[in-house]
Amino acid sequence: MKTTISYKTKEYHIDLSKPLDISIAVRGTKENVNSWYIDNPKIEPHCDSDFVGSISAGSSTNFYDIWFNPHSHGTHTECVGHISKEHQSINQNLHQFFFLAEVITIAPSEENGDLVITKNQLKKLLEDKAPKALVIRTMPNSETKLKRQYSNTNPPYIIEDAMEYIRDLGVEHLLIDLPSVDKEKDDGQLLAHKAFWNFYGEVRLGATITEFIYVKDAIADGSYFLNLQVAPFENDASPSRPVLYKIE
Repeated sequence: MKTTISYKTKEYHIDLSKPLDISIAVRGTKENVNSWYIDNPKIEPHCDSDFVGSISAGSSTNFYDIWFNPHSHGTHTECVGHISKEHQSINQNLHQFFFLAEVITIAPSEENGDLVITKNQLKKLLEDKAPKALVIRTMPNSETKLKRQYSNTNPPYIIEDAMEYIRDLGVEHLLIDLPSVDKEKDDGQLLAHKAFWNFYGEVRLGATITEFIYVKDAIADGSYFLNLQVAPFENDASPSRPVLYKIE
């Protein structure tokens, strides 16, 4: 189904029947992607006395309990409430769900023993484009990202001045295929998170960071429309399903 979207006085044509899903699903197995030193998610029949919520166990319905952490177990979108003392809910701060997005691919560079995304890399790829949403795919990009166990591996991250550049371009929604935009163990500094949300200035309450996406190699770098939907949890972060649409 083709449709036309008007965005900032321009018209864009997309085909809604050709979604490009860049989310990672949550599965109740040890092979589920994971980070931050906790167990795998669990999806199990609810048990209460002689009731087992599974048709295969004799119940009339499937009635499953789900245990997971949005930050650790799959694609999630977070607001500034992730790092603020004041409660901020992604469900209250994200009010629009379609954005013009730019997809870029970066091979993080090595600095002081870490793999990092730098300001110079971003400037070279973006050429000062100012998309509302920025989708970063890191290299290498194998399907192992769908089940990688990231705890204690020091994954790549975005250094502070690179994130300031992203913020100053006017990017409001950042999506990346890593467990965090910050270094895994940074003594709680969270420099990239704080830079993105302008934490020590006029805080960008409507801005979001989406982590743990997976952008297949078949999706070329370039401009897309992004549909960013989150589950309606009153929490700093929620499972999400970002979907790209090619502009025709």
